[in-house]
Amino acid sequence: MSTRIRLGISSCLLGEKVRYDGGHKRDGYIMRTLARYFELVPVCPEVGIGLGVPRAPIWLVRRGATLRAVGVDDPALDVTDALAAYAQTMARGLGDVSGYIFKRRSPSCGLRDVAVDGDEDSGGRGIYADAFLNAHGDLPAADEAELADPAARDNFLERVFAYRRWQDLAAAGVTRAGLTQFHAMHKLALMAHAPRAATELGRIAADIGRIEDIANAYVTRFMQTLAQRTTPARHENALLHMMGYLKKQIDRADKAEMLNAIKRYRVGKVPRAAVLKLLRRRFKRHPDAYILRQTYLYPGTEEKTLRRL
Repeated sequence: MSTRIRLGISSCLLGEKVRYDGGHKRDGYIMRTLARYFELVPVCPEVGIGLGVPRAPIWLVRRGATLRAVGVDDPALDVTDALAAYAQTMARGLGDVSGYIFKRRSPSCGLRDVAVDGDEDSGGRGIYADAFLNAHGDLPAADEAELADPAARDNFLERVFAYRRWQDLAAAGVTRAGLTQFHAMHKLALMAHAPRAATELGRIAADIGRIEDIANAYVTRFMQTLAQRTTPARHENALLHMMGYLKKQIDRADKAEMLNAIKRYRVGKVPRAAVLKLLRRRFKRHPDAYILRQTYLYPGTEEKTLRRL
């Protein structure tokens, strides 16, 4: 597997002039920041199925219980099946991507809130995006609007790096020992999202059934858990849990400093990174084997930089 993480992405977000009107939707954050750290793999499904540039626009319409991608001016133009088939082809070809950034509200690529019958509140999903993600149900996905929101962006990036670690494990072959270790290193991250789910995942990892079935069940629940938005209160819980591993090593003054920092984070006066920095200092002085493996406190260099941890 490539050492550089690969992300699928709608071509127009990279400035490629592939939109129906011959334009693009170049995104500054993606180009200035993400392009420095990830290999971005551009895909325009509408061009991929043979529609030209410029071209007649399409939109989603509801026909019975299904959504169809048809021409705005020519309803006889129906590219639904072509887009879905192209998604299946790309899902096979892009089996090594660790995430996907889609174009918001596109009738082919939109993740949600795509206009249906001209109603932008209908909440449809683009035909290509829907079919691609049905083939890769655990894959982290976001659109450019989510990347503009700090909390949503952090959640997407966390999932991308975690999913890549899972892909590396899967490529080497999932063993019971490997799965146990994977779960252990993500335990505090899971706790910060959903403590009950973290416990449930521990039970899945400890199951004595067929390892392939256990691995499939685990990764699906794992990615679902990380997709749940965390809160300052849940982060506080994880931070206090880590502090518990220092209770016999640090003095009263250190404890007071740590508790004050966590409290200030909880009420929004300091960033979580400041608390993590204090904890890293303490654990550098008082190492703990379990804590030193936690991705929550010790993410990789690129993840730490991108997520400002």
